[in-house]
Amino acid sequence: MTDASLNSPAASGPSQSLHKLDARTKKRNAAEARFEAYGLVAILIGLFFLAVLAFAIVRSGLPAFTKTVLDVEMNVSQQDFDAAESQLFKTKAYAGLFSKSLQAQLTEQGVTAPFDDAAIERIAGKVGGTIREFYRENPGQLGQPVSFELAAASRVDGYFNGRVTRDTLTESRFLMLSDLDLADALKEAGIVRNAFDWNFITGADSGVDNPGGAGIGASVVGSFFMMLVVLVLSLPIGVAASIYLEEFAPQNRITDLIEVNISNLAAVPSIVFGILGLAVFIQFMHLPQSAPLVGGLVLTLMTLPTIIISTRAALKAVPPSIRDAALGVGASKMQAVFHHVLPLAMPGILTGTIIGLAQALGETAPLLLIGMVGFVARGYPDGFLQGFVEPNSAMPAQIYTWAARADVSFYDKAWGGIIILLLFLLTMNIIAIILRRRFERRW
Repeated sequence: MTDASLNSPAASGPSQSLHKLDARTKKRNAAEARFEAYGLVAILIGLFFLAVLAFAIVRSGLPAFTKTVLDVEMNVSQQDFDAAESQLFKTKAYAGLFSKSLQAQLTEQGVTAPFDDAAIERIAGKVGGTIREFYRENPGQLGQPVSFELAAASRVDGYFNGRVTRDTLTESRFLMLSDLDLADALKEAGIVRNAFDWNFITGADSGVDNPGGAGIGASVVGSFFMMLVVLVLSLPIGVAASIYLEEFAPQNRITDLIEVNISNLAAVPSIVFGILGLAVFIQFMHLPQSAPLVGGLVLTLMTLPTIIISTRAALKAVPPSIRDAALGVGASKMQAVFHHVLPLAMPGILTGTIIGLAQALGETAPLLLIGMVGFVARGYPDGFLQGFVEPNSAMPAQIYTWAARADVSFYDKAWGGIIILLLFLLTMNIIAIILRRRFERRW
């Protein structure tokens, strides 16, 4: 042993054990533990607010999937039908026949609550048109007992859903306080009940005067045709542009300018694309206003930067050794890209495409400027091709329209539409995850 080793501080000082933590190590470990705790608290706070949002959406939107209905049996004779059709106000005549049948049913069941034609009309709403349409389409049912399931008035539906109470009710020509006694008596007699509202899922918008008959089905069809346009245009254009910029384009000022502009377009507000679509597709090209074709073209312009950026990231994630190996065995540049690089990047490309489509599905601002909010879709398209060019609405536009109406009964419809829209978005994200795992390859 040398004199240097004998006189060194390490040899003369106290021995250090690896199993014993010093003060500095304890301080560092405590800081790491605090950072982990901060991250866990942040995640828990985010999950809490997410749970609160989900609970609020579900609680407010579930009433849209149910409706208050009246089960009434009617027996309209041929004479009654002819008399009603001869009247100037035909639906009012059929409403009178309904009122007469309901009063007879109430008397038979011993309902003691006071009622008259006006009270029944306020509770049942506008049922005359539905009854008239049924007998005009089914004349063979005249003279036979027919059980009708008719939707109650929107304010009565709000009373049974808790949206309207006796304390908050303001009497008007639409609903009186005494009508609530009759409504309770009808429910006790089994004439009024809650039922699942399939019309909300499959029906179309009914206008500002009939919130109970409003449905989102036609808007779902409009969104479907728009997404077809976006998928057919944005996927090949976006992928082709990404492959060229990432694999074939020379690195010069022009490509740098293109890349910067693509990144800037991804951050442009969506309403700017709506203004562009209004100017180019409607005012210049004279395409039909409020058509899913125009909406799809506008959303394609908005989605292309997102798809190009995500596709380039997926291509860049493929190791350069894959390209070098393909070129080394004699493959051309195009063969190396399309036979080796592109299949490995496919999970990222599909994920970015579906996320871009999901973003486009929830956009409202571009649709405002091409008229899809002002148009009220009252039915389904006549055919597949007509679905692209006939005026229609979309789910986010329909939700915005319901939320902007004065009748509070439409608020439940708006919340219900949000639930359906979120289900579509959740489904698209699940498909993205499945496709990514299905096509994922490890190297």
